[in-house]
Amino acid sequence: MEATGTLFGWAFGDSAREDDQVYVDGLRHEALENARQAARSKGFDVEPGSEVFTILSAGDALVDIDTAPDNLVVRCTVKLTGEGASKVHAEGPMNG
Repeated sequence: MEATGTLFGWAFGDSAREDDQVYVDGLRHEALENARQAARSKGFDVEPGSEVFTILSAGDALVDIDTAPDNLVVRCTVKLTGEGASKVHAEGPMNG
């Protein structure tokens, strides 16, 4: 079995629309695509179906997101595959 690593993708949106499921689904798609692009730029593939989404909005998180655009943040964590992927791990707010 090939070892995997993890990586984050991001999307930022309008917190006034966080109850609009179609809008939030679009942000999830954007965050997944951001993760795929980041993986490709590092020479890795994304394991299909491995995506996990976290939605952060002002007042709902223990992190300071007051500096994030519009205060709605969608983070997508994916598993990476490829040689050396096991050395890459999403940590904290960034990709390690």
